[in-house]
Order: sequence, then C-alpha cells, then structure tokens
Amino acid sequence: MSAVMITRKVRKWEKLPGKNTFCCDGRVMMARQKGVFYLTLFLIVGTCALFFAFECPYLAVHLSPTIPVFAVVLFLFVMAMLLRTSFSDPGVLPRALPEEATFIEMEIEAANGNVPAGQRPPPRIRNVQINNQIVKLKYCYTCKIFRPPRASHCSICDNCVDRFDHHCPWVGNCVGKRNYRYFYLFTMSLSLLTIYIFTFDIVHVVMRSVDKGFLNTLKETPGTVLEVLVCFFTLWSVVGLTGFHTYLISLNQTTNEDIKGSWSGKNRVQNPYSHKNFIKNCCEVLCGPTYPSVLDRRGLMQEDSPVSAEPSFSSGSNPVPQTTHAIICLQKTTAPLIPNEHTPDDAKPSIAASAEKNASPKEEKPPAPKAPPLASPEADPEASLAKDKTH
Repeated sequence: MSAVMITRKVRKWEKLPGKNTFCCDGRVMMARQKGVFYLTLFLIVGTCALFFAFECPYLAVHLSPTIPVFAVVLFLFVMAMLLRTSFSDPGVLPRALPEEATFIEMEIEAANGNVPAGQRPPPRIRNVQINNQIVKLKYCYTCKIFRPPRASHCSICDNCVDRFDHHCPWVGNCVGKRNYRYFYLFTMSLSLLTIYIFTFDIVHVVMRSVDKGFLNTLKETPGTVLEVLVCFFTLWSVVGLTGFHTYLISLNQTTNEDIKGSWSGKNRVQNPYSHKNFIKNCCEVLCGPTYPSVLDRRGLMQEDSPVSAEPSFSSGSNPVPQTTHAIICLQKTTAPLIPNEHTPDDAKPSIAASAEKNASPKEEKPPAPKAPPLASPEADPEASLAKDKTH
C-alpha cells in the first residue's frame, strides 16, 4: 500500500486560520460562539410576533392602520442590519506567510541587534506619523505582522481586525472597520423599535381598560404583559448602548481606544483621527466608503493531499497476498529485458517466457508442431520382450 499525492482546488476560507465559522461557501462569516446571537434573534422575532398578533389588529382598527405598517418596516430594517453585521467580514487582516514572517523576523533581529542572555528583548514596535503625530504600530506574535493603526487582535476570534471596536456576542461577530456602521444602525433602529412597541403596548392596554377594565384586558391579551417586561428591561441597555456609540462617533473614537484611554492618558495625546467637528466625524464613520475584504474568502487555491493507493481486484478473483505481490514486482524490476552473457542460464527461459507473454496479439505466431518423442528400448517393455525371443 502506497500514498499518492493528488492536487485539488479548494476555497481559501477552508484553510483560513482563526476561530471563525463559514457558511454558504464562504459568503457568511461569524464567530464560533453563536448562542447569544440566537438569543438575540429569538427576543426580537418573538417580541415582534406577539405585537403583530395581539396589539396590531386592535390598533389598526381603533387608532390607525399605519401603526402595523410602520412596525413591519422597522422590524425588517432591524433584521437586515443585524444580519448584515453578523454575517460580514468585520475587517480581518490576513496572517503573514511563512516567507514574510521569516523576513520580518530578520528585520527585527537586525534592528535590535544581539540581546544578551537573560535580558528581555525590546518591544517590537514601529512608529508612523499621522496628522503630525507619532502613532505606534504593535507586532502581533500570532499573526506575525505589524498591525495597522487602530487594529487589534481579538482573543475570541483569534484574528487581527482593522479598526477594532469590540467583540459583540449579541451579534455573534467582531465589530470593526467593515461592519461598524451597520452595527450602529442596528442598535439605533432596535432602540426605536423597542420604544415603538413599548409605547403602543401601553396605549393598547389603556384603550382596552376603558371599556373592559384593567384586569380583564390583561386576561384577554396575555402576550402584552410579556412584551412590556421584555421591552422595559431591553430599553435601558439598548438605548444606553446607542447613546454611548453616538458619543464615540462624534469623537471618531473606538470602544477599544476609549477603554484603554489611548487619547486621554496622562500625556493628553490628541486623537489624530478626529476632525474636531461633530458632523465631519459622523460623516466619516457613517457615510464613508465601503472597504472591500482583504481575505478573498472564495478564492481558489491548490492543495496537495495524500491518498492511499490500494490494489483493485476484479470480482470473483482471489486477491494476491502482499508478500507474493512484492516478490513478483521485485522479479519484474530486477530481471534484464535482454539476456546477455551476464544473465544466468536458469533466468533465460523465464525471460523468454515473459517476452512471449508481453507480446501483442498481432505479433504472436502459431506454435510449431512438436515432434513425437522417440521411444527408447528401455522405456517400451513389449519391444524388449520381442527382442529376447528372436535371440
């Protein structure tokens, strides 16, 4: 049994390192931990389903038919922004190839020189100037690259993300350069949807209580109580999160930079990315160009995979043992094709037989008739008996 190398084409997303999961042939990219994301879907879809089933029919007849229409539009927008944030590439940076990593290591060693034994090597950083201000680029020991400005390594996804904001378990993905605007639109629209449902739940209960009483209204619409509780506890967190990110967008700052205090430390270093204008910062973050992915997830690459080659036998034939098969192969490879003076006599008949066996049917000749063997006197007992009588 031997191994054969077979070259096949695979998609690049199948060989990407990190802790991401891919679906739909690499079009969908998420983190591996998706349990909280499913909880988000359940809360949004469940709350809206109860609202459409219990409140919307009554409010459309007694108040305005535009109430369920606007609720449907807002619900669809929330779901679109959630899926766009969760299923997209947040801005993952590709890792260095082995040749690139080796070259970077040589550059670092040449710059730092020989470090004495027992001493800690200097930090691997590079300085770049942005808007007349020095910004440090840190080296990632996992991805083997110098991270671009504002990039950071996500420990959950195990990837470096450009303009890393944070890893959000509620959307099941990192929030970075390529999906931050959709995340902000999701939080803002979800805040409006929560306020919208909570408000008309209260209106629905008040309008029914005037005719049937408060307790009878709660008995007839049990889903309203559940909607009010979910919206009440969700409202503060979602609205607060939207307000916090609105503050960050006005400063052109990320959550990671705000937590680390990158631009508000002891040295009071100014943010080199801020335009010192609320409108300009909002336009850059929310209305800037859409950056393409640098991963090329659906690109093709060649992969060499070993495949075990087993001898195939026709049906009804007995398989040849491995030892016999090896002996036959050895004889075929060691015997010369043309006998010469170095070939032993006992090997020549086998060579001639193998040559006749391997000849094509067109070249085969009918075998010559064999002469009958001469009978020897010793071999024929009747002849010997007749000879004795004559004597």
